[in-house]
Amino acid sequence: MAIERTFSMIKPDATKRNVTGKIIDRLESAGLRVVAQKRVWMSLREAEGFYAEHKARPFFGELTEFMSSGPTIVQVLEGENAVAKNREIMGATNPADADEGTIRKDFALSIGENSVHGSDALETAKREIAYWFSETEVVG
Repeated sequence: MAIERTFSMIKPDATKRNVTGKIIDRLESAGLRVVAQKRVWMSLREAEGFYAEHKARPFFGELTEFMSSGPTIVQVLEGENAVAKNREIMGATNPADADEGTIRKDFALSIGENSVHGSDALETAKREIAYWFSETEVVG
C-alpha cells in the first residue's frame, strides 16, 4: 500500500461546537498522521478560490459564505491510502446517508454543515494542500 498525503478541513460548524479534538482523534486513531495543521478564518475571496471548481453550481454562494463564517482547521494527513481512508472515516456527504461511527454521522448538522472536507483524489489533494500550505509547513 502506498503512503499518501491528503488534505482535510474541519469546517466552521465543528469549530463552533468545539469538537475539533474529537475529529482529529478519529483521524489519528484510524492511522492517519497530521503532518501540517493550522487554524484559519478564511475570507470570502479565499473560500471562492478554494471552491472555484463549484462556481457554476447553485450552492456555491451558500457554501463560500458558510466557509467564511468562522474558523476552520486546515490540515495535511499522511498514511497508507490516505485519500480513501480519510473519505471512509468522514462518511457520506449527507450525514443521513453516512455509516454509523463516521465523522459526518456523529458530528454533522446537515448536508451543508457536515463538519469536514477531504480531498477526493491525489491530484485534488496536491492542489488543496498547496492552496493552504507552503512546502516548508508540511513536515512529517
